[in-house]
Amino acid sequence: MTNLTIAYQGEPGAYSEIAALRLGRPLPCSSFEEVFSAVEERRADFAVIPMENSLGGSIHRNYDLLLEHPVMIAAETFVKVEHCLLGLPGSSLEMAGRVLSHPQALAQCRNFFRTHPNLHEEAAYDTAGSAKMIAEEKDRSKLAIASKRAGELYGLDILRENLQDEEWNITRFFCITHSEHPGSIEDIPAYGTGQYKTSIAFTLPNQQGSLFKALATMALRDIDLTKIESRPFRQKAFEYLFHVDVIGHRDDAPIQHALSHLQEFATMVRVFGSYGVVAP
Repeated sequence: MTNLTIAYQGEPGAYSEIAALRLGRPLPCSSFEEVFSAVEERRADFAVIPMENSLGGSIHRNYDLLLEHPVMIAAETFVKVEHCLLGLPGSSLEMAGRVLSHPQALAQCRNFFRTHPNLHEEAAYDTAGSAKMIAEEKDRSKLAIASKRAGELYGLDILRENLQDEEWNITRFFCITHSEHPGSIEDIPAYGTGQYKTSIAFTLPNQQGSLFKALATMALRDIDLTKIESRPFRQKAFEYLFHVDVIGHRDDAPIQHALSHLQEFATMVRVFGSYGVVAP
């Protein structure tokens, strides 16, 4: 483990902490806003923030926070979500009545609840937080859905593994740092595997064909788009912000030329960074 301090949202044992452990010493935070503030105020060298899940889609609040804070993307990493059913030693599915977890985790385990009608879902603020609550309350009638690591940290038994409905349940995390005082991530052993990506946000004039023109700046230069998503632009009603991920580095000539062309007619362009992958 490096000496880097890595902020994340959640309790120890959260999937975000698993991502943070790949980079350095985890610093738990109670909210995503606190995570961004920890980077902005230099209390953390980096932070890991979940951006999208292969089943649940994008986490829109974090896309908004990227624009609101002076941060840049330094890396990305992927965590496979493997939900476990956890309980106090001696607990069982037969004696339990309620299962606690984050609402998204509960939604990812519909098949399990369908085959166990005696178990009722109860939303909690965090997957690992639900495990922590059960450990503190010492109530065998409650179970939690969280990571295997959460069970180990809070002394809970694993009653079932791989509860999620789909095998391909993966969360993509951005590793962010201060844009004006960036930390150094190159010394992390598994950093930089695979191709570089560049993430961009832009707004366009409300004119016919403006989005076509924006995408053409990249298509004409054979730049591969891996993601495009629109979000309401908070500064003006019924106008939209576009988030785009492309293969390549911002210093590559095709991307440089595409950005220069885009800036000629876009009303705003923000490059969040070019980055590699931190492997498990």
